[in-house]
Amino acid sequence: MDAIKKILGIVWLALAAAVAYFGLTVLGIPKITSEKQEDLVFGIIIVFILMPIVVGGLAVFGWYSLNGEYSANKK
Repeated sequence: MDAIKKILGIVWLALAAAVAYFGLTVLGIPKITSEKQEDLVFGIIIVFILMPIVVGGLAVFGWYSLNGEYSANKK
């Protein structure tokens, strides 16, 4: 079971990187550089509020899982 947790830790870290890339290149930066005000507000919310929460949560969970913090032998 610990091997599965370590593999899933790698998956979570890769998912965090993919979400960061997708969020910045597709949703965040193009919306911030847009001329329309509603796109600017949406881009700021995505980049400065949602991206750190989502990517940070996935990365921390993946890092802890990869390092064995969730193993049954850990006290």
